[in-house]
Amino acid sequence: MKPGPLHHLGTPDDPAGRPGRRPFPERLGVSSTDAREPVAVVAAGPADAGRTGVLAALLELDSGLLAVPSGGWLVIRHSAEPTRAAYVPGYRTPHAYRPQLPAVGPALARPPRRVELSLPQPLVRRFVVVDTPDIATLGTAGCGVLLDAVGRAGALLFVIAADQSFGATELNLLSDLAGTPVRVFFAVTPGAAGWAAGEGTAAMRESGESGGPTVDPVTVTVEAHRAALLAAVPGLADARWFPLVTGGEADLRRALVDWASAEELRRGSLEPPELPGERGRVPVLAEPGEWSEQLDRQVRTAARRIRQHLALELANMHLRLVQQIVFGVGCAGLPHLLDQEMAALSLLATAQCDHRVGELVDDAAGRLFGAPLPEATRRRIDKAVRWGLVDDPAGQELERAWLVTSTAGVASLTGPAAVDMLSAYPSSPRTAVLPPVAVALSGGCWQHWRSPGNNDPSAARAWAQRALREIELELSREVARRFEAVRLSLGAVLSDAAEHGLLLA
Repeated sequence: MKPGPLHHLGTPDDPAGRPGRRPFPERLGVSSTDAREPVAVVAAGPADAGRTGVLAALLELDSGLLAVPSGGWLVIRHSAEPTRAAYVPGYRTPHAYRPQLPAVGPALARPPRRVELSLPQPLVRRFVVVDTPDIATLGTAGCGVLLDAVGRAGALLFVIAADQSFGATELNLLSDLAGTPVRVFFAVTPGAAGWAAGEGTAAMRESGESGGPTVDPVTVTVEAHRAALLAAVPGLADARWFPLVTGGEADLRRALVDWASAEELRRGSLEPPELPGERGRVPVLAEPGEWSEQLDRQVRTAARRIRQHLALELANMHLRLVQQIVFGVGCAGLPHLLDQEMAALSLLATAQCDHRVGELVDDAAGRLFGAPLPEATRRRIDKAVRWGLVDDPAGQELERAWLVTSTAGVASLTGPAAVDMLSAYPSSPRTAVLPPVAVALSGGCWQHWRSPGNNDPSAARAWAQRALREIELELSREVARRFEAVRLSLGAVLSDAAEHGLLLA
């Protein structure tokens, strides 16, 4: 096998190179769809647009069943028996949850990141339905989490009322989706004032007063919304629009089911079955070069770049928090705001670690076996490295959830169950080498800052600064520990291959 050109860490990615390899993620955006991810539709939109009523009509349920604590995500799945569970950071098992319970109380020390509702409804047998908080409450960090979830789900259902217009936050979110594989559906509801309050009312009145044909207010309103969107985001011209009048829910339901059926087939082709011979011999090149020394240098470089980028993100986060404490949400809103920032930071750190580890495997293994690596060979090496992390002391307990305490410290819980409690949108079993990074706020932070006696902006700013400093130190140590574990495990796999002349994984 003739060696090809190698991908060096820190250089721009070649568009003609390995399929699926993206540039280093500097910020959260629309994630790529994995074949193992369940097909899902994520619902989003501004407040008072009637999004809960739309989902209740689609699922043929009472809207009260879809209530969740403020800021929480709702994930609706199919099951034979109805269940509802709240996933609260800091616990190892989900809590039974009833909508009539308060958002924060004896049962829930803090709002859950997500609530999972399992129902024997036919629609959720075809796809998972996810409801999100109002866009105005998400902020920059929450919109990043939403984009990541929509990319993995595959479709966005954007609900807007007739008397509402697209704001800057909504347009920025939708512009990020333009040009991606994500399918976008728009549902327009009558709103509080009905269809006559829509953006096209003036044009409709002018047409009627001039003696022209009667114009349907529903059609005028939907077309006005569509024109306003395409003027700012022309890349969503193929999005479908559904006015929720009589029979509108049925049309929307059919469109979503049709999309889900086609998406299932598409995802099934993303991961072809293993062919005979893919587990065959993978010989080492005659002159592999100094791969071990190069791996050591690249591991140090990769870990250092991620630590520097996370430190910069935390510095920017500190500025946003101070601004919100003084001019925005105040002390009482600090826990929710910081928790959103931690959710986005966790996803970004996970994506950056996955990207760098993928480059390490491609580069180091490519020196031994030739580049580019076949997909089957890459999967074998990734699996062997994951198993090596379990056996190595440096790689143990990497599945860890970090919790910010009320004293601005950082505590940790280990285990996949503790990490899963921190996910706003649950993911499928990971195929990446490393487990995800997971950071959240403990319930004590909510109890502390919502107390009437703790309403000092200066104290809140000092507390936020200490907490972010502790998070930076812990994440810096965690990133270094993770890449050292990868270095040892990957080095062991490749050393065995170099010694025996072929891949043994």
